[in-house]
Order: sequence, then C-alpha cells, then structure tokens
Amino acid sequence: MREKVKALWKRCFNDSTAFIDMYFQLRYTDEVNVAIQKDTEVISALQMLPYPMTFCGHIVQTSYISGACTHPDFRGKGTMRELLKLAFDRMFQNGISFSTLIPAEPWLFSYYSQMGYAPVFQHSVEEITLPSIIPSSEIEINFISDYQEEVYQYLNRKLSEQSCCIQHISDDFRVIMTDLGISDGILVIAKQENVINGLAIAYNADESLIINELFAETKDIENSLLYYLQQHCVHSQIIRLLPPNNEQPQQSFGMARIINPKKILQLYASAFPKEEMQIELTDEQLSMNNGYYLIHKGKCEYSNEPLPGTSIQMNISELTNKILQPLHPIMSLMLD
Repeated sequence: MREKVKALWKRCFNDSTAFIDMYFQLRYTDEVNVAIQKDTEVISALQMLPYPMTFCGHIVQTSYISGACTHPDFRGKGTMRELLKLAFDRMFQNGISFSTLIPAEPWLFSYYSQMGYAPVFQHSVEEITLPSIIPSSEIEINFISDYQEEVYQYLNRKLSEQSCCIQHISDDFRVIMTDLGISDGILVIAKQENVINGLAIAYNADESLIINELFAETKDIENSLLYYLQQHCVHSQIIRLLPPNNEQPQQSFGMARIINPKKILQLYASAFPKEEMQIELTDEQLSMNNGYYLIHKGKCEYSNEPLPGTSIQMNISELTNKILQPLHPIMSLMLD
C-alpha cells in the first residue's frame, strides 16, 4: 500500500523527492492511511496524522488530514467526499475529538466547509524591521541542525502553555528537524547561563524569511534571535507569523472540524459553567452526531428527541466555529 500511495502522491503534488522520501519514511504508516482502490490501483488517499491539542484545560486528540489527493482520472466524481467520510468514521471509532487541515488552495476553504470544517486557525502577519543593534554578550545564540532533547523540551513547554494549541510530540519534532534540513529552514536557540530561554524556527520562502515560531523570555532575547536571523538571512524581508491579534489584520490558514460533539461540548460546558446553549445539531457526514444538545450549569445533555424550549439550529461547521473561534486556536509547524 505504501508504494501505491507514494506513486499517487508523486502524480498529484509537486513536492521534492527529498520531502516525499522523508514523509513516507518518517510520517506515513498504513495505520494512518485511508484509501479508495479501483481494482488494484489506489485512486484516492489521505493520511490522518495524530496530534494532541490543548482544549479547555485538557489534552484532546486530533487527526490532521495530510496528503489528501485523487487520481486525475477520478476527480469530480465525489471520490474525495467518500474518502473523507471513511476517515471521519474511523476517527470517531478511534476516539478522536477534532480533525484539522490546511487547505492547499484558497478555493478549498469552501470545499472543506461543506465537509464540516471551519476556518478557525488564523494568524497575524508582521514584517520585521530591526535597527542595527548588537545583542548582549550574555545571550548566546546557537544554530541547531539535529534533534536535541533540551530544545524539544523547551518548545514543548512553550506550546503547552497555550490554552488552545496543537502540540508536537518528540517523534514529530524529529520530523520537523528533518524537514528544516531539506526545506531550507533554520532553528536557532538563545541561552543564558547554559539554559535555553528563547527559540526561533524559520523557513526561506521565495522572497522572504518566514518565522513560524518565536519564543523568548525577555525582549532582549527576542531581539537577539531576530538580529541573528537578520544577519543570516539571504532575503531583505523577514515576516513573522503571530497568533491572532485584533490590532492587526488576520489571515485564515487552517481549518478544524468537531468529530465528537458530545465529548467536546461536555469539556466546553465544564470550562464555561455560566454558558447556556440549546442546539439542534446536523452533521451530514456523521449521522450519529445529529440530535439535541443542552449546555446548562457546566453539563452537556444529549437527546435524539426535541428538547423543551427553543433550540438554535447549527450544522457541524457552525458549531466548530462557535466553540473554537473565540478561543483563538493555534496551529504551527505542520507539514503543509
């Protein structure tokens, strides 16, 4: 199956040979793969990559849709819809709470919204302009080219501090480091007294250096990391991606879909005990989610029969947006 899916990937995407080999060596397994075959040929496939996520004070499990593709001869026939439905069924059976993805093209936002996804992952964009400063000699900046446990532990701690954020386990961080090596990326850390207190991960784009993540314990450390990146950047422009900020324009780049609303709404109700909602939910892909949900006094009650009072009609995409959008969820360092 691996080689068949790999061949379909090569046909559908313009990724480098190095990236494809890395993906199918380190990320792909038959267990995370979902495929549709015609005779002996794989005509459509995707992978459900597992990622933990912080949500309402808990860690929930998510599946990130990667490599979703259909053979050109079978497009426009509902094959991808069928494939996603198979994936959702498996996610539900496996106890997954959310599915996430990053659309490869702008028009796909509309397509995936029809499958229950909502564009809840957003970021602000800031162009970095730095004066010619000389960093403090007490701050040591190092370029990191391979996996180091202390570097991962720092990144993991900073990500876990975010209240609604996709997390990266150590094995995934190894993949990130490999991807940096083949994608012209860079990871730098800042140390004081031999303790990591800052980290930046950036990728070279066509005309800019894009900073995907930057954590720093002080402004001086942040400036030192930015200064180092500026000195080693082949481009004149440095762009930093930031969590959503109401004072800056925001761009949608990722989507999420609730897979198990009973679990998610119970966690949400517990986290926001003053929240009161009565919902009539429709999920065209997962009919077991259809029904009536009452959020009241920190509890979520479900019924397949109408509840007393007025229910707000929502589809699964609208519910996902209502629950996640106010939490400003964060997703970064994905293989998009």
